[in-house]
Amino acid sequence: MGLDTTGAVPDGVTTVLGGVVEFSLLPPPPQAASPSTDKATNDFFTKFTADIYYPIKFKKTNTTYNFRCPYCGDSKKNKNRARGYFFQKKGSYIFKCHNCGVGRTVANFLKDQDPELFTQYTLDAYKEGVSGKGTKVPTHNFKFKAPVFESADIFSTLEKISDLNKTHIARRYLEARKLPLNSFYFCPKFKEWTNTHKKVFKDTRYDESRIIIPLRDKDGIFGYQGRSVYPQSKIRYITVMLDDSKTKIYGMDRVNEKETIYVTEGPFDSHFIDNAIAMCGSDVNLSGYDYRFVYTYDNEPRSREIVAKITSTIKAGHKVVIFPKSIKEKDLNDMALAGHDVQSLVESNTYSGLEATLKMNEWKKV
Repeated sequence: MGLDTTGAVPDGVTTVLGGVVEFSLLPPPPQAASPSTDKATNDFFTKFTADIYYPIKFKKTNTTYNFRCPYCGDSKKNKNRARGYFFQKKGSYIFKCHNCGVGRTVANFLKDQDPELFTQYTLDAYKEGVSGKGTKVPTHNFKFKAPVFESADIFSTLEKISDLNKTHIARRYLEARKLPLNSFYFCPKFKEWTNTHKKVFKDTRYDESRIIIPLRDKDGIFGYQGRSVYPQSKIRYITVMLDDSKTKIYGMDRVNEKETIYVTEGPFDSHFIDNAIAMCGSDVNLSGYDYRFVYTYDNEPRSREIVAKITSTIKAGHKVVIFPKSIKEKDLNDMALAGHDVQSLVESNTYSGLEATLKMNEWKKV
């Protein structure tokens, strides 16, 4: 079950929820930080606004600061494309790239991009006794209105697939795929419903119904995917993030983090093996998680994209699943439908290191 056009959501989807925040570079109270620490911080942001790092203007819109990502370099074709953001969360700014998926605190971003300035910043903070155990490096002053949060369950206005009529197209689709009906919802007007929670679509004409795939973690709902059930739909998957600081992962609310976690390419596939999550976009980066991951990519040896992903994952030191050539189905869902014991198939074909590279080279030959 491949990663479809989750990136095809209209421009402006990746905005920040919360109150109106005024960013201030004025020095904090004397007891919070020394003048030199403030100078180091100001120097850091001055570099951005002066375009020292990036070939386009540094843009500020309400709570967000937008610029080209220094980690991935952003778009190679369009030099004006900027998908790196600083945005406010819980009184501090954090960095997030919506192209490569890298996320950093301001301090860690500074550590990566300007080690000399980072060293100066932390040393000054240490001299003033505002770093070390039980303390933290001072942050900027913020003035903000209280944010308005979503209700605990935005899906309460939707019907679960299990409650739909047995002849309903959405129910019949999930039943045919042997998927759990009570895990998903049905939305008759996806664009209209989405706009009641987050302004995503400027034009709600030609609206369509979609299966709603909820994205939750231990803190609650942070987004969802809309899956079309109509073959003629140009966009099969649309991902909407209600909290842009979160990673586009399905199933984090139902896994045991102490056990091996299998990573699949689609939410539906994750229901056919134990303790599994799914990546919900091509920009998903799991490097910030200290878990035991086993990556289960689609069984498509002719796909250059899949081969490149597996190669990169092996080089990063992760375990991957390489299916034997006797398996013809392209994803876990299809394998289950074909009668395979998917759990055993995945567990018995997990490799890492040199063995994974050899298996992958053999697998990709057609």
